[in-house]
Amino acid sequence: MTDKPPVPDPPPRARAADSPCVAVCSTLFDDICRGCGRTAMEVANWVSLSDEEKQAVWQRIRAQGYPRRKG
Repeated sequence: MTDKPPVPDPPPRARAADSPCVAVCSTLFDDICRGCGRTAMEVANWVSLSDEEKQAVWQRIRAQGYPRRKG
């Protein structure tokens, strides 16, 4: 009988500051994505925003009823 190596811990769960993208991308006729509620500039610059900036975006989009999943 051989000893099995320990099973590694799963990766940490996504933080709220992670992207609100729901893969329903559409910015037709205005600057707001119909899936996540972010502006085109917020989407383009998401990776360089600070956690505080991301939290502010999350607060705004949740107050507006986003993210919206297709279905």
